[in-house]
Amino acid sequence: MLVIMEAIRTKMVLTKEVAPNGFNPENSNLSPFMQRLARAHANCVEGLPIFGGLLAFSIFTGNQSVTDQLAHAFLAARIAQSAVHLLSTSPAAVTLRFSFFAVQMIIGVFWCYKLYEAVA
Repeated sequence: MLVIMEAIRTKMVLTKEVAPNGFNPENSNLSPFMQRLARAHANCVEGLPIFGGLLAFSIFTGNQSVTDQLAHAFLAARIAQSAVHLLSTSPAAVTLRFSFFAVQMIIGVFWCYKLYEAVA
């Protein structure tokens, strides 16, 4: 998402649509798509310390088997949430996006429980 955002911003600067210093961090002065792209990217960054921390903890404690089982499902839900975020803001899309987020949260809670069991 960052690469896409920066590619679009670079094109906008090169074509003089926007001054190099004319971008707000949340892209509020740009198209609705660019605003959704900035927010979807921020969602990924916001979740990284939590879920990345769980993954790092599992590695550092030698309990990768706890997170390995659902890592692909977690990643798929993360990618799907971002994709839906970029595609639409309709009520159905927002509900679907939340569903993908809920899957990530459920997996995260499960990982916490299983990691606690493993190290306790």
